[in-house]
Amino acid sequence: MGKDLYLELGSEEIPTSYIQPALEAMATQMVRFLDENRIGHDQPYTTGTPRRLILFIPNVAAQQEPYATEIIGPPKNVAYDPEGRPTKAAEGFARGQGVTLEEIQFKETSKGEYLCIVREEAGLPTRDHLERMLPDFIAHIPFPKSMRWASLSVTYTRPLHWITGLFGEETLKCRYGDIVSGNQSFGHRFMSPQWIPVTGYKNHMENLKKHFVMADMQERREAIRRGIKETAAKVGGLILEDDELLDEVTQLVEYPEPLLGEFEQRYLQLPPELLITVIKKHQRYFAVTDAQGNLLHYFVTVANTIPRDPKLVAAGNARVVRARLEDARFYYEEDQKVPLDKRAEELKNVVFHSKLGTSWEKVGRFTALARWLGEQLAPDSLDTLLRAAFLCKADLVTGMVGEFPELQGVMGRAYARLQGEPQAVAEAVFEHYLPVRAGGPIPRKVEGALLSIADKMDTIVGCFGVGLIPTGTADPFALRRQTLGIIRIILEKPFRISLGQLVDQALPLLKSHMTEPAETVKEGVLDFFSGRLQHWLVSQQGFAADAVDASLTAGMDDLVDAVARARALAAFKNRADFESLATAFKRVVNIIKEPETTPVSPQLFSGNAEKDLFDALQTTAGLVSGCMDRSDYDGALAAMAKLKEPIDAFFDSVLVMDKDEAVRRNRLALLTQIHDLFARVGDFRKIQTT
Repeated sequence: MGKDLYLELGSEEIPTSYIQPALEAMATQMVRFLDENRIGHDQPYTTGTPRRLILFIPNVAAQQEPYATEIIGPPKNVAYDPEGRPTKAAEGFARGQGVTLEEIQFKETSKGEYLCIVREEAGLPTRDHLERMLPDFIAHIPFPKSMRWASLSVTYTRPLHWITGLFGEETLKCRYGDIVSGNQSFGHRFMSPQWIPVTGYKNHMENLKKHFVMADMQERREAIRRGIKETAAKVGGLILEDDELLDEVTQLVEYPEPLLGEFEQRYLQLPPELLITVIKKHQRYFAVTDAQGNLLHYFVTVANTIPRDPKLVAAGNARVVRARLEDARFYYEEDQKVPLDKRAEELKNVVFHSKLGTSWEKVGRFTALARWLGEQLAPDSLDTLLRAAFLCKADLVTGMVGEFPELQGVMGRAYARLQGEPQAVAEAVFEHYLPVRAGGPIPRKVEGALLSIADKMDTIVGCFGVGLIPTGTADPFALRRQTLGIIRIILEKPFRISLGQLVDQALPLLKSHMTEPAETVKEGVLDFFSGRLQHWLVSQQGFAADAVDASLTAGMDDLVDAVARARALAAFKNRADFESLATAFKRVVNIIKEPETTPVSPQLFSGNAEKDLFDALQTTAGLVSGCMDRSDYDGALAAMAKLKEPIDAFFDSVLVMDKDEAVRRNRLALLTQIHDLFARVGDFRKIQTT
């Protein structure tokens, strides 16, 4: 049996967005270390609070597994002469490895018998390895921002206060900065500010609760969910469900205590989205609705302590909310004094980017893109689309969006409705920002969808055109998110458009700003889309990586078509006859090397195998073309599968590389046509077979 590994890092409060990525990195780094050092273990478990990151791995081996390495020397026939006497090669190998000739072994390989030395390394105690690696482990936990404190040279996301390290019942000893690890943890900062002993993971989790720390994140999350619902029910209300806010609040507290607050009913005259934003974004409070979904003048906040006087705390929260709502009310009334048309004109004085001009210029560019898309995909909605394009950025210069930037689009829709714009225009103004996060909803209406594509594509092409390309994890203009947004909209609608033509439409509009050649920009943008599509299909949609890789070699100009090919290839590779078909195709590719452009001449055939393959190819090509015209890639692949037998018969009875040049080139031309047919679906060489 192994021992439990427990590590707890206590610090000042960590930003909510840092906690989960740090925990995932801790688990990954520790598992990698244990695996690389041949230390057995069970699955890691992580949890945390704003003040502590916890890693627990059960059943960690107490000692490394022994390790044997083989060192191969010279061939035996070189190391020993015909009489069996060692040569200088054998003596030099033994001397270099620090062994005697008697310790040398012989190993049979595919190339013959070689001299061999086997070195065995005994496993060292795991505790020794852990104590050596922990300082470096802590130093390499990735945080978006780290800091130094006091006069120390070490870094962490916030000043570190304690390190708890246990391996079984033993305390792991290490030092990081001025912190020495031990077997103690710390209770709640305000309600139980004392050191507490740690004897093991499960006992410690229960003991922490006695000291007002609910360390298990899932347990804490469910306690908050249950508590806020019960609190809202006291006034006959329901909590407005918001998993994103629930996750954030879970990372803000160690011991959740829900409290009810309220504000004046007169603020309910403001748009619901505005109220929710003020309550959620700025205060991390939960909105309360009635059974019909209408907002009530209540909210629920989650404190990190049990207050002595809950009414006093609730009153303080209400004062803060009231002040924010009063600001919102003021801007809401003032903004309505200026129509959106005039607001749109003010964009001439707003710089979108120093290298890409003003927001007014940007609106002009993506309006032209939206027109091109609308003429192809929604000509009946063109007037609505263009009106929405003109107004969609106007709310950027309103006082409300200046105070609450996250309301861009939301306020544009609200103000458009108030000034009498058609509902379709108002919705497109809001929806053109969607999706605003990975996995978020996409526009429901065609006008919002096309406007979203146009706006995002202008940004992507523009950034590539002036050299603002994402590198590593740096993506200040969210080009990855915007690219994925375009991909999702096109696929989910679905829109049958040419991605290359869309880029071609965007390039001339940006000509006066671009510092890179148009050809380079287009190539870079399309490669970027290909990478995002591949990553999304594999990591988010569960597609087989090799099927995606194979299908995208046939092109991705039509995204809907490309995904249909990938889906068909992924399904087709599970057929019992797929491996033999893929093998046959690989034989074709391996022989032709370079495509043969001469037309196939049946008069040069010398046997039935050539004629049968040619006839089968003509029939199959017709079937495949028909299927592909309908995007029926399952049918196309099924038709291609019928070529397997004639291909095998061809290779069994025909010498492709005939001495006669005309015959040889004719046979290569036949194989080239087969290759080109398969390549319309994908590169079968990239499909993994057993």
